Amino acid sequence: MRRIALTYLLAACGLPLFTSTTWAQSEACGNLKKIALDDTVIQNTQMKAAGSASRDASPMAPPPNASWTYPEYCQVEGAIHSRTGADGKHYQIQFELRLPSNWNGKFLFQGGGGTDGQVNPATGMVGIAAAPALSRGYAVVSTDAGHQGGMDTSFGREQQARLDYAQNAIGEVTRAAKILLAAYYQKPAQHSYFVGCSNGGRQAMMAAQRYPLEFDGVVAGDPGFHLSHAAIGEAWDTAVYSAVAPTDAQQRPILSKAFTPEDLNLLSKAVLDQCDALDGLKDGEINNAAACKFDPAVLECNGAKTSACLSHPQVVALKRSFGGARDSKGNQIYAGWPYDAGIGDFGWRIWKLGTSETAAANAINVLMGAAALKDYFVHPFIANLDPSHPDFDRIAAQVEETHAINDPTSTDLSSFAARGGRMIVYQGVSDPVFSPSDILDYYNRYADNNGGMEKARTTARLFLIPGMTHCSGGPATDEFDPLDALEKWVEHGTLPERILATGHSFPHRTRPLCAYPQYASYNGSEDSEDEKNFTCK
Repeated sequence: MRRIALTYLLAACGLPLFTSTTWAQSEACGNLKKIALDDTVIQNTQMKAAGSASRDASPMAPPPNASWTYPEYCQVEGAIHSRTGADGKHYQIQFELRLPSNWNGKFLFQGGGGTDGQVNPATGMVGIAAAPALSRGYAVVSTDAGHQGGMDTSFGREQQARLDYAQNAIGEVTRAAKILLAAYYQKPAQHSYFVGCSNGGRQAMMAAQRYPLEFDGVVAGDPGFHLSHAAIGEAWDTAVYSAVAPTDAQQRPILSKAFTPEDLNLLSKAVLDQCDALDGLKDGEINNAAACKFDPAVLECNGAKTSACLSHPQVVALKRSFGGARDSKGNQIYAGWPYDAGIGDFGWRIWKLGTSETAAANAINVLMGAAALKDYFVHPFIANLDPSHPDFDRIAAQVEETHAINDPTSTDLSSFAARGGRMIVYQGVSDPVFSPSDILDYYNRYADNNGGMEKARTTARLFLIPGMTHCSGGPATDEFDPLDALEKWVEHGTLPERILATGHSFPHRTRPLCAYPQYASYNGSEDSEDEKNFTCK
């Protein structure tokens, strides 16, 4: 009777009605607090009613003007290994698990971003335009990777916190989430996936390499899989571009003015003029990136600097930056970069140069990259490290300890592959922070070490996205659904030869994203905006 009375009261107040199923789910949700998990505390459980919600912010991409319909779900918040660290600070691996009432039988681990430090809403973002996994019926988990404070990199000086961020949080949260999921639904998930971009992409590759029995498939977007050396690359670019930047009254470089927006647009146009048609069509996208051999010297001024050319120091800086970080003997420390159309995009500038009109640079390479290099990547720590002018010989040697725990660069996926595991990697060719050349080198080594390219492609596939900057954006067809492609591959054996993509930069265009080493080539007839008229070549 009290339940009936409450139902009438909710209806009278215009509040959502709870069905008998909801009451049962609510009880089951609350009972999750009673589950005994080793060194784990379930801090909160509550049922959330179905409804539309604005897209949650995500490391995957900036939120577009869209909303999604989320199902009713049980939200679980927990913490693993609560402790006082060696530095006297409090640490724990926090997580959020969302368990939809209308479950599709699948589990998804949502990767983080940057240096983590916050629990993002566990909605299962899988791309800039694709429906979140939660709205598809997935149970989804997310984590802060063992510390709090998104821009606070001081955790990097505490041993266990370093390990938690590098890899341990993945295994611990997966274990807890799967136990809670099985208790709630009274059965385990039929399939388990990991999807992330940036550091989340690194975590996805880490899941496949170091937890090969936990996941049936992973999507690694623009992965920072070689993050320790990419951090050196960030410092290298900052130093190179600062050297040619105008200075303020105190002779401090104004990084953002090393290249004006007009300079970068000039560079982007020159790259397109030379390389755009190499795929059979001049359309603003360089699909055949491997054939693009661009030299910025073609833009060098014969005399004084004008808006139609680049100065000699600017050309030298570009060659040094795009050639990749090197030590004093010329040995490569981090990979070089391809020239691509996205160089003129804001998404490229904000990482490399920023927009600050003063010597207080706001480039992400400086704000986040320099702090992470000092606190996390270099070990033993260098107390007086100047991230803007580091000793590259010294730091190249001193990132190796972090590289060993943090970077999923192994080409051994034998256990993962043997149980049917599949991996999709996608990479923006104009990514300004993680080099496309670096992931290409990894993938080619993976093929060499696993029976050749054709055999390697039966387990892992790489998709290069021309024009795309970091995880999304740029003059690109950057809207696609990698989770759908992964599901079809894992669950139905459908090889992802091509993935359909669209993009805000080209609103009437569809393109196939082709699995490397193929690229999208125009057939030479009919509508050039229709992906059906392109062949993966």
